[in-house]
Amino acid sequence: MSTEPTSPEAGPAAGPTTAAGPAATAALGALLLLTDGRLPSGAHAHSGGVEAAVATGRVTDTGSLHAFLLGRLTTTGLTTAALAAAACAEVDPRELDAAADARTPAPTARAVSRRLGRQLLRAARAAWPHPALDQLAAAWPRGPHQSVVLGTTARAAGLDPHHAALAAAHDTVTGSATAAVRLLGLDPIAVSAVQARLAGQVDAVAARAAEAAHRARVHGPDVLPAHSAPLLDLLAEDHATWEVRLFAS
Repeated sequence: MSTEPTSPEAGPAAGPTTAAGPAATAALGALLLLTDGRLPSGAHAHSGGVEAAVATGRVTDTGSLHAFLLGRLTTTGLTTAALAAAACAEVDPRELDAAADARTPAPTARAVSRRLGRQLLRAARAAWPHPALDQLAAAWPRGPHQSVVLGTTARAAGLDPHHAALAAAHDTVTGSATAAVRLLGLDPIAVSAVQARLAGQVDAVAARAAEAAHRARVHGPDVLPAHSAPLLDLLAEDHATWEVRLFAS
């Protein structure tokens, strides 16, 4: 590639800087808001299984937290990201919600997903009014799966399937990481470093999920990943029986 400066007659050089316009900037702003932990989606009340993992001695420090987050990201995180990307790509939400149900075997996890979906939908309809979000609310009064809402919200906000997958993958890591700080009293800076080391895996999961969503537009949601984490399901069912707990899940 030539490194010579571009003459005024030739116009601006092509590249990411010149490709970005007002619409792209607005979309990135929406992505930041969608992944902001302060968005009132209800996610702050859930640990993603970390509370039960801490209680059973599976997560005790930043090293074991890294292993937990990586495992969650590459299993249920990939599945959730693919469902979100497919929803953003306008795959039939009824089929996607059924696919999410089939990929969430634990009753407690299914209930949590719908609870989070209902709360996210309330915030999304206020922030990004869109007929698709209204249709979700009408079709599932008790809440569609959170991944379906996330992907539909991303579309309403002007984002693409890869952005939706990135938001889902990011949420898989950050929610549990934040919960671990509260549960174990870990150094927030050290936990941020754990998250930074996972950035490459988050990007890779988002890319795989977006590719799967592209295939799902042609072949239907059956081709989406169905990765699971049986231990997380067991921990979720056990956690639901606790009389005293810091997080709802």
